[in-house]
Amino acid sequence: MVHTWSMDRISIDIRGELVPALISRPPSGGGPGVIVVQEWWGLVPHIRDVLQRFADEGFVAMAVDHYRGVETTEPDEAQKLMLGLNIGRVADDLAYAARTLAELPEVEGDGIAVVGFCMGGGLALLAPTVSADVCCSVAFYPAMPWPDFAPDWSRYAGKSALIHKAESDDSWAGPAIATYAEAITEHGGAATVLEYPGSVHAFFNDDRPEVFQEANAVAAWRRTCDHIRGCPS
Repeated sequence: MVHTWSMDRISIDIRGELVPALISRPPSGGGPGVIVVQEWWGLVPHIRDVLQRFADEGFVAMAVDHYRGVETTEPDEAQKLMLGLNIGRVADDLAYAARTLAELPEVEGDGIAVVGFCMGGGLALLAPTVSADVCCSVAFYPAMPWPDFAPDWSRYAGKSALIHKAESDDSWAGPAIATYAEAITEHGGAATVLEYPGSVHAFFNDDRPEVFQEANAVAAWRRTCDHIRGCPS
């Protein structure tokens, strides 16, 4: 794919810590804002490519480096990094990133969307509960393994969530996804869970041919872009 975006490295002041982030702008220079949340591998090339793809779609896209510069290709290390995250600190990352993005003059619209994958999917679901700037979330096969992951679902009132569920995740993530979707709806939000028959975890990641499923990835991408263009509906 030939991208026509521009990408910059920036720092966000989060309670006195300068946290690295990336931002991609569309050819027009401006558009709606979207935050992309990394998988458990870190801010790896696949996530950077997703930022670029959003810019190609006309969005101003940002990703915060929640691991502060650490990347890995080893599942054991990735799991340790994920489980070692402090949810309070990540909540600050998301809230400050959303405020920073919303205040940019090139960002259009009334709210910021947050899209995440696996670990990032769980954190994307958290985002509307920690920032008034976030109007909707999109979670790809979300993982929520942290004992202190307890979002205040009442803050979803008037906001929306779209969840792409992998069939292979039914046995371990399915019950939590159903519970969270119900809680969002009960508190005045809108939650849609999309099923992908025969799908496997990480089916969107085209850097991992062992799991990538093109048809599912294409459908999920189209639905994601449609959803955030309609944010918060």
